[in-house]
Amino acid sequence: MPITSIHLQRRSLAAMVAGVAIITGSPAQAASSAIFTPISGLALDGYDTVAFFTQGRPARGDARFEGIWQGARWRFSTQDHLNRFLAEPARFAPQYGGYCAWAVGARNALAASDARYWRIVGGKLYVNFDASVQAQWVRDIPGFILAADRNWPAILTRCAGC
Repeated sequence: MPITSIHLQRRSLAAMVAGVAIITGSPAQAASSAIFTPISGLALDGYDTVAFFTQGRPARGDARFEGIWQGARWRFSTQDHLNRFLAEPARFAPQYGGYCAWAVGARNALAASDARYWRIVGGKLYVNFDASVQAQWVRDIPGFILAADRNWPAILTRCAGC
């Protein structure tokens, strides 16, 4: 059983490395953008960032409640959430522009994230690539946040046009 676990973890990390290559290899994929927007073109892939704080879970946003912040489109599940976000976007936006918190901290790299793998720490939202990466991140959350804070936002300049 442990071999299967290690095998899955390696596959997951390999997928994340491939995701880093895709993101940094394609400026159109927002490699230098302060906000990660996947193929959907939506920040957090359309999840309502305020819902993490108010409902304690991911919730899909609705196209009727959409706003623009830092050049990215953000969706919300309610008008109230949209209003709250527009009033205090820095309070609700994910750290590191919604890029994978583990990758920014552990690898000084930009990588895709999935809003289903999240955690609020110290009143701030962090998202990661997948369950396996999140498991790595939770082993030393303070250390990875400290490293990521040092790497951000300089990583955006370093990766511009990668």
